[in-house]
Amino acid sequence: MFRLAASFLTAAIIGLVPARAADAAPFSLESYFKGSTIATGSFTAINGVKRDFTVDLNGKWDGRTLVLVENFRYADGERDRKTWRFRKIAENRYRGTREDVVGETTVTVRGDTATFTYLVDIPASGKVMRVRFHDRMVLKPDGTLVNNALVTKWALPVAWTKVVFRRK
Repeated sequence: MFRLAASFLTAAIIGLVPARAADAAPFSLESYFKGSTIATGSFTAINGVKRDFTVDLNGKWDGRTLVLVENFRYADGERDRKTWRFRKIAENRYRGTREDVVGETTVTVRGDTATFTYLVDIPASGKVMRVRFHDRMVLKPDGTLVNNALVTKWALPVAWTKVVFRRK
């Protein structure tokens, strides 16, 4: 079990390192998410649970803060709404909050890639489980934005998620 967890962690860390950010097209959260965006994705846990979903997003930029409302529709019919607030603190850096995120996250953008980590309290079997998401968003040449996230608990991988965003 330890070898499996270590293999997942090693693969995830390697996958989180930006490979071609230096020569990539410029990317910013506000330029991509201002207005309407749609996404499809899935969340897969090591216990076999998999949840597919779609998201309708609406972003408003006021020159300093991006407010990004996410409306989730899961394949099982469940719906959820989350709201990110990303405040630009420097060129290519943001501080973000969301109602289920513990504290803040710092987003760093390098070229076509944005990376950030954050703690989330997730309901699980009538309890709350605190996990850490390690997000890596990459803007592709076709205009899609692909977010791969590793989810860990006590530094061990417990799930992963992939979300593909498209501008409307």
